[in-house]
Amino acid sequence: MSTLKKKPIKVESDIKVDFDAGKLAVSGSKGTLTLNLPPEVLFQYQDNLISLKNKEGDSDISLLGLYYSLIKNAIIGVKTGWQKTLEMVGVGFRAQTDGKKLSLFVGFSHPVEFTAPQDILFIVTENKILVQGIDKYLVGEIAASIKRVKPPEPYKGKGIKYLGEKIRKKAGKAAKGVGGAVGK
Repeated sequence: MSTLKKKPIKVESDIKVDFDAGKLAVSGSKGTLTLNLPPEVLFQYQDNLISLKNKEGDSDISLLGLYYSLIKNAIIGVKTGWQKTLEMVGVGFRAQTDGKKLSLFVGFSHPVEFTAPQDILFIVTENKILVQGIDKYLVGEIAASIKRVKPPEPYKGKGIKYLGEKIRKKAGKAAKGVGGAVGK
């Protein structure tokens, strides 16, 4: 059973929260996010505290935990934002931005291009790509799709990976005649 229903979410004074017809709008210095709340969840906002309750007792308690996390992530997103850092490992791998467009040169005959949706920003430095935005889900989704272009291969570790991610490497082929069966 979720214990989050007992804890209200504290909202700081610089963040504005509006609730209208099942939609929750959270506004801050970075922008505005809108969440759709299901009819099973009762939403209350007073004295800079958000509390969530079920309409029908404790039947769907898991929804409270989910929406507690979604609202908390929206508040953090509009206040400080979310970011994911990707690292490119490989000779000649590079990236460049042109406005809202990210071009990756990762060993294909053509550059792979991504266009940033609204509220997403790409920052490129040397061999790193920083994906920033206010929506945690969207930042993670775009970072994952960039990584899918050239995932790290297990022998040399070349590819695109998250910063700090450990790549398990495999051993290569053994040299001919070493460690094999003795010939007759």
